[in-house]
Formats: sequence, C-alpha cells, structure tokens
Amino acid sequence: MHPLFVTADELTKDIIGAAIEVHRDKGPGLLEPIYEWCLLCELQLRRFITENQQAVLITYKGFTREEPLRFDVLVEQCVLVEAKSVAKILPIHQAQLLSYMKLLDVPIGLLINFNVIRLADGVHRLVLPGANS
Repeated sequence: MHPLFVTADELTKDIIGAAIEVHRDKGPGLLEPIYEWCLLCELQLRRFITENQQAVLITYKGFTREEPLRFDVLVEQCVLVEAKSVAKILPIHQAQLLSYMKLLDVPIGLLINFNVIRLADGVHRLVLPGANS
C-alpha cells in the first residue's frame, strides 16, 4: 500500500466539499483557470497546504530533466486535483491525471468537471495502480 493512501483517501471528501462550494458560488460554464484558482482559494481558506504548476524531476533510463508540470492542484502532497470545464470527461483526461500521479507519486487523483449542473456528477476519483493494495 502507498504510504500516503489512507491520508489521501480521507482528504478526498474535504476536497470534494471545497469543489462543491466553488461550484455553488460560480456555477457551470466558466473557464478552467477560474475554477482552479477558486478551488485553490477555497482549499487555503480551509487551511490545506496546496501547490500548483510545479517543476518535476523526470527520469528516463538514467537521464534526468527538470520539467514544469502543469498540474492544477496538489493537496497535502497526496491528492492531485485536475479541474476541467468540458462537455464530457474523455479517457485522455483520465490518462493525463494518471500520468501526473505517477510522476508525482501521488496515490489518489480527483478529476473534477465543473461544467455540470450537479457537481457530484462531474467528480471522478482515480487511484494509482497498486496504491491501495
């Protein structure tokens, strides 16, 4: 089991609650950067440690490179959140989040589509393969 899995699992409820608050205030139809910023603010109001759009060390067959990674919000170093405002979540959105989770070694990710009437319908929870076993 991933050492941060239990903590991340417990945090997801609070993060989803913060996203619901943003959605209640702003509603659907805005651009992704607006939701990302509002979610960052809401999480900070709730006293969570957050990061976004950080440089990450990429390794490949003995080579390393620091690369700016455009993830939306990392909460408490263990839950990665990607904010979307799209008509429909596509498999590529999930693949992108899983790739970021692997690079950052984060056990749980939340893909949140704010372009829905009821936010609960836009929340997708992903678990890094092997993180919960």
